[in-house]
Amino acid sequence: MSAPAERAVERALAGRLWRMAGVAALAGVAWVGRDVPAQLGGRLTGARLERAARSPQFRDGTFRNRTNTRAMVADPGRNLVKELIFGKQKRRPTSPVPLLRPSADTPSDTARQLNVVWYGHASVLIEIEGRRVLVDPVWSDRCSPSSLIGPLRIHEPPVRLDELPPVDAILISHDHYDHLDLETVRGLLTSQSAPFLVPLGVGAHLDRWGVPEERIVELDWSESHRVGGLTITCTEAQHFSGRGLRRDGTLWSSWVVAGAHRRAFYTGDSGYFDGYPGIGAAHGPFDVTLMQIGAYDRAWPSIHMFPEEAVSAHLDLRGGLFIPVHWATFNLALHDWAEPVNRLWAEAKARDVRLAVPRPGERVVVDDPPPVDGWWEAVA
Repeated sequence: MSAPAERAVERALAGRLWRMAGVAALAGVAWVGRDVPAQLGGRLTGARLERAARSPQFRDGTFRNRTNTRAMVADPGRNLVKELIFGKQKRRPTSPVPLLRPSADTPSDTARQLNVVWYGHASVLIEIEGRRVLVDPVWSDRCSPSSLIGPLRIHEPPVRLDELPPVDAILISHDHYDHLDLETVRGLLTSQSAPFLVPLGVGAHLDRWGVPEERIVELDWSESHRVGGLTITCTEAQHFSGRGLRRDGTLWSSWVVAGAHRRAFYTGDSGYFDGYPGIGAAHGPFDVTLMQIGAYDRAWPSIHMFPEEAVSAHLDLRGGLFIPVHWATFNLALHDWAEPVNRLWAEAKARDVRLAVPRPGERVVVDDPPPVDGWWEAVA
């Protein structure tokens, strides 16, 4: 074969290889993003949209906070992307986070029972008066629309999803990926029979994911639903929502779980706002509050509380025992991994607030909480 002919063959082979590589790359992108459309969830339509339009929180096609808030605040001279990549913060622990497996036994006095099992981040089991309420369950490795990119878990769940005991209700505070997880919902569809209690609009996501209509209970702020002797109330929070480019198409909330004798409060995600005293007056005092303390920054001060603000909110709510959530599991902000709990511990001591800081999987008996022992310091 002549030299020109050899070169022509080589060019043809190279072109074919490039085309094959391009097809493979496109296939890889398609495989990575194969679940993204489903992950984005549903949209408000039909009767669900009509109900949302009647809400005081719904104006001009979106849900709003009671006061004007901004998800991000301009900070001249600060480069968040550069800080995210090159920042010196220690955003992950240096050793494995200690996990505990909660025992199946619970106190026999169910009429007065109140325990909390924290599984990590904002995923919590509330055991109250013989009933169980699961809050914001996220068992996936990432809180992201993709299983390959996005914030990765820092520690494993202390128990498998199918090892959870039967629950009476599943509460969702809002539709962000670190609080509402498609794969976890699918798992709970088969392993549990409890209803999902969600803020207005979030039912559209569950509906798209195959949750039966009879298992979806959508509530506006101040609306309640009875489950097995418990009164569960959707209460105000100051945050935002969205799983794609569109924002605030679903509502966000905090939650009150009240039995005949015991009461628990969960903040969801929220900035500090003046509604906490009203929630405390209407629904408190609370035996325990589950308070968001992590993923804060001065660039988004109105949508996530700083630890000191969480203590103020706890006192506004007339809370008894303070249990921190929304920290330790996902790296979602620019502070050190242990900074939220260190700041919280200092503020709780300064303001004489009862505090329990469980390890993931540890059951806290609210009437006899474990002393704060600084367990995180050994791994931070």
